[in-house]
Amino acid sequence: MANVKIGDSALAFELPSVDGKSYSLETLSEGRAATAVVFMCNHCPYVLAWLDRLVATAKDYESQGVVFAGINANDPAKYAADDMPGMIKLAEEYALPFAYLHDETQEVATAYGAERTPEIFLFDGDLKLRYHGAPDDNHDVTQASEPYLRNALDAVLAGNAPPVAETPAVGCTIKWK
Repeated sequence: MANVKIGDSALAFELPSVDGKSYSLETLSEGRAATAVVFMCNHCPYVLAWLDRLVATAKDYESQGVVFAGINANDPAKYAADDMPGMIKLAEEYALPFAYLHDETQEVATAYGAERTPEIFLFDGDLKLRYHGAPDDNHDVTQASEPYLRNALDAVLAGNAPPVAETPAVGCTIKWK
């Protein structure tokens, strides 16, 4: 169960990225209409199934003032593919249009109460949580019919509450130390 609830403020973080820089929530979200924090990783088949749609969503909404941040909190000692070199490879392979951050200590994932990959926390321009859960209603693109994240983004950008504020995050569990 997420620690950050609908209506709560985003929790600050500063984490290293695949580009060799560090990014904070504050610098990523400054002046943005919405910020999507996506807990993800390199190996999870659910992340990989949704990743093209997440990349497309990030690109589609960037011009409307939306920023995405991917956060990998998995323990690479348990899944070697989730180490920083693996993150760099994934970011290059998918041409990620957002910062892909490493939560090596797992403090950010723990603070947010993230449990799965992918798991989305969508904040409005005031950094209040407006949507939490899955990108859409099915990791199989041929079966997906309800674009939860896109619907939530459209609502937030229009100044409205999302039609669905919370859905179960579906995917692999975060690999804790």
